[in-house]
Amino acid sequence: MVRERLAHVQFRGTIRERSVEPFTRMLKAIRERRRFRGVLLDISSGGGEAVASMDLYLAVKRLDQVKPVVASIGSMGASGAYMAALGARRIFAYPESNVGSIGVVFPHIAVQELLRRVGVSVELLHAGRHKDAYQGLRPLSEEERVKLTAIVHQDYDAFVKLVALERKQPVEKIQELATGEFWTGARARDLGLVDDLGDREMALEALSQMTGIPAGRAIDVAPPRPFLERLFSGGFSMMGDRLSASVRNSLEDLVFESGIYRR
Repeated sequence: MVRERLAHVQFRGTIRERSVEPFTRMLKAIRERRRFRGVLLDISSGGGEAVASMDLYLAVKRLDQVKPVVASIGSMGASGAYMAALGARRIFAYPESNVGSIGVVFPHIAVQELLRRVGVSVELLHAGRHKDAYQGLRPLSEEERVKLTAIVHQDYDAFVKLVALERKQPVEKIQELATGEFWTGARARDLGLVDDLGDREMALEALSQMTGIPAGRAIDVAPPRPFLERLFSGGFSMMGDRLSASVRNSLEDLVFESGIYRR
């Protein structure tokens, strides 16, 4: 007989395709395994990429449609991390958590003038009138700025509507809150952005009450660690200790994305 469990899933760090894909696969597996009756989504993140955030939200939402998910926001549940938590049936936050940051940002940094000052000349060959617009070399033209701003506002409107839908609030009210700023968990509760104040243990107890599974039968569930991460933390730990996360990420890109070009 399979002993029923609660799954404790923890997500930390920036939301990117690289970091989210293993979690979405894992959440799908939890959804299909009968032994897991409910899931505690323990999340603390400042957000990240728009599509990756939506993927994480959809994975949480689809899981919650099969078995209950309770989200517990740690020190930070901002932007895409807050979006992901919206997929849960109930959201807890610490009174001191930073919650919200409902908005969209698309940074554009042009280094053309800096390169000129240090004597570096870059010639970018391209086909297509705007193909070189977002390469970070030159400033945007007014036409490009208008088009990019329109895309940002489309993403923003979609985010606002999603918050309004999941929190069962009028779009107009969420628009007033969607300034890109964040609030303490206590204030977020008063604004209707989260359901309850409490720590992870309280969130787990709420999940236990929903499912009838004792909180003591929760187990930590995590996606498999990437090959290179296992390599650097195992037999080559001394080498791994000397490599920063950014260097490891660059090495992963080199190994797994070699031969792939930007379209």
